[in-house]
Amino acid sequence: MAKYSEEFRNDAVALVRQGATQSQICKDLGISKSALSKWVTDADRTERGLPLAAEVSREEDAQIRELIKRNRLLEQENEVLRRAAAYLSQIHITPPK
Repeated sequence: MAKYSEEFRNDAVALVRQGATQSQICKDLGISKSALSKWVTDADRTERGLPLAAEVSREEDAQIRELIKRNRLLEQENEVLRRAAAYLSQIHITPPK
């Protein structure tokens, strides 16, 4: 059985996201820094729709991280192309006389 309830964990993660330092939260709630860090990491992975780190192998986790980086790069490249297309569509080229 878990030592801390899911609600307690979620509240601790919410405090981190509100800007409180992890050290202060650990002192106030009487939890270890490693536990709080794991809860925050698990919450981040859950929000992204990723499996928890304990559910996948190191190789799979590394592959997931690499795919996330690649996806981010492709999104940036698409944004550059969108902006370039918008800029080029606004240029009026007059034919030479």
